[in-house]
Amino acid sequence: MTLKEKLSEDFKEAMKARDEIRKTTVNLIRAAIKQVEVDTRTELDEEAVLGVIAKQVKMRKDALPDFEKAGRTDLLETYNKEIDILMAYLPEQMTIEEIQKIVREVMAELGIEGGKQNMGKLMGAVMPKVKGKADGGDVRKAIEGLL
Repeated sequence: MTLKEKLSEDFKEAMKARDEIRKTTVNLIRAAIKQVEVDTRTELDEEAVLGVIAKQVKMRKDALPDFEKAGRTDLLETYNKEIDILMAYLPEQMTIEEIQKIVREVMAELGIEGGKQNMGKLMGAVMPKVKGKADGGDVRKAIEGLL
């Protein structure tokens, strides 16, 4: 079963169970996938679908501090639930230690000893290796910790 088929099945199940947050979240993801497919005029493969889901998670995580500042605990709770639902579709996320191990390997391959000026090179080399398995912010923190 492809990820798009699983999303469709989960949408139907959420409707039957009257789980509004799950239904809405899954429907928003399906709409985002469809929008990308229409924009690019291609059918998305599994990796591209995962990219869309990861982007939706990032958007929600980025909005959390704003809701906290505004005192909108209702939206905070809703977005946290949505993030949990979305994370279930993504592969297990890497820990900072696992990311640092990959960063060290890439540093050895590229012959980089340290220095903040190498941040861009490392990000560019590490991100394809952890795509879908690690957030860019976590990768940045891991690289900064090693430089």
